[in-house]
Amino acid sequence: MAPKHEIAHLAHVELLTPEPEKSLDFFTRIMGLTENGSDGDSVYLRTWDDYEHHSLKLTDHHTSGIRRTGLRAGSQEALERRVKAVDEAGLGIGWQDGDPGLGPTYLFRDPDGHEFELYWESEWYQAPPEFAPALKNQPQAYPGRGVGVRRLDHINYLAAEVESSSEFVRDVLGAHTTEEILLDNGNIGGRWLTFTNKSYDLVYTRDWTGSRGRLHHIAFATDTREDILRAADIFLENGVHIETGPHKHAIQQTFFLYVYEPGGNRIELCNPLTRLVLAPDWKTITWTEAERAKGQAWGLKTIESFHTHGTPPVEPPSVG
Repeated sequence: MAPKHEIAHLAHVELLTPEPEKSLDFFTRIMGLTENGSDGDSVYLRTWDDYEHHSLKLTDHHTSGIRRTGLRAGSQEALERRVKAVDEAGLGIGWQDGDPGLGPTYLFRDPDGHEFELYWESEWYQAPPEFAPALKNQPQAYPGRGVGVRRLDHINYLAAEVESSSEFVRDVLGAHTTEEILLDNGNIGGRWLTFTNKSYDLVYTRDWTGSRGRLHHIAFATDTREDILRAADIFLENGVHIETGPHKHAIQQTFFLYVYEPGGNRIELCNPLTRLVLAPDWKTITWTEAERAKGQAWGLKTIESFHTHGTPPVEPPSVG
C-alpha cells in the first residue's frame, strides 16, 4: 500500500473535441477560462485560481473523450517512488518532455487504459499586467466573464471494471477510497477516491458498454451554489445542453449541474460546500443499489443518459 499524499493533487486534463472552435468558445466565453498559449492542435486554458500553467489542454481530434490526466507529485522523491511502483505494476509507458510550464513527465496507464502523466517540476503562473490580481495571494484576477469557474475539481472515468483501476490508484498511487457503490451482484458500480483532504479527486464508474478508457465527465468547482444557479441561466441563454440539475448528489453531497460542451463531452459544475475528509482513519461509505434507486439527495431521479452517455461514443453492446 502506497503512503498517503505522494500525489499532491489532480493538476490538469487533456480533453479531445471534434469541434475545436466551438469548444474553445464554450470554455473561454461561457465557462470563463483564460487562454494561456497553444501548440499545434492544442490550446492551453486555465482557471483563475490555478497556480500552474494550465488546468485544461483542449485538443482538436476526430472524436471526443479524454487523452490524459496530469497529477503533480508531492516532491521529487515522491515522484521517483511512484514511478518505481508504477513500473513494478507493469503499467509504465516512459518519460517525456513536459508540456509548457511542466518539467519531465512520466506517462502510464491505469488497468482500464486511461492515460496519466506524473511530474514534480512546475512553473508557477505569473499573470501578465492585464490579468494581474489585486491581492498577491491569488494567481490571476477574477475574469468576471461567464460562469467563472475557480478550479478543476475532479474527473469521472468510465471503466469496464471499477475494481482493478480504483485499486491501482489506491495501492500504487496512494489514494484513499471515501465512498463506493456495491451492486447486488457483488461488483463495485462506482468508487470515489482522493489524494488530498477533498472528498474526491478521481471517480471510476462502470461502463455499461464494457468499453475501456472512456470518460464520464470532468468537473469544475465554483465558489458557491448560487454560481451554479446563475450558470444554469447562462447555459440556457447560450444554447448549451443541460443534461440534469441543478440539484444535490446523495453521494458526496455535491451541489451539481451537468451540461454537454459542443464537442460532446459531459462537463459538471460542482460545489462541494466546505465538506472535507479530515479523519486519517476515514471509513469508506458503501451505498447499495436500493439506496441509489431512491435518486439524488432531494429525490431527483437520475436520468437515463447519465448512465449511457460517455465519450468517445461507442456502439452499444448487441442484445441476445
